[in-house]
Amino acid sequence: MGSHVELAAGAFRLRPPEVADAPEVLRLAADPDVRLWNPRCRIPDEAAALADCLRGADWSDGTHATFSLVETGTGRYAGTIALHGLDRENAQARIGYRIAPWARGRGAATASVRAVTGWAVTVLELERIVLTHAVENQASCRVAGKAGFALEGVMRSARRFGDGLLHDEHLHALLATDLRS
Repeated sequence: MGSHVELAAGAFRLRPPEVADAPEVLRLAADPDVRLWNPRCRIPDEAAALADCLRGADWSDGTHATFSLVETGTGRYAGTIALHGLDRENAQARIGYRIAPWARGRGAATASVRAVTGWAVTVLELERIVLTHAVENQASCRVAGKAGFALEGVMRSARRFGDGLLHDEHLHALLATDLRS
């Protein structure tokens, strides 16, 4: 899979997380939208942010490929995107992301999802990438559609989100054949 992959994503680029990202990772983890829609993002302090960056940069176990999203030119941190739950035997993975408030609405999430899924299909030879989100998270639904992910259905009471409640989730997927057609 490689340990240092960089990808272009529109006005942004994707690279493995770095220690220097930790203060911005902490700031992003405190964002109300991230806290609501990314309940697994529990980063309460700079030490936890640093640990998150180090874990994200270590792809050696083959279960994930995590990228920091940075603005091309300025290098300003704009978020995190990851393939996780990598299952090479079944040629599939899940994709998730957190985008900084200042980068939302600028195509950062869509461009990043497209770049990572393209890489996953061509380089990792994955056949299926899954993206899920709470039904109420319309921004993620738009990203999934714009990135070419088909809505496959609704999973009822599937996940407890940051408000402590179980929410229905949309299940989107992109197949390698979707990119080839």
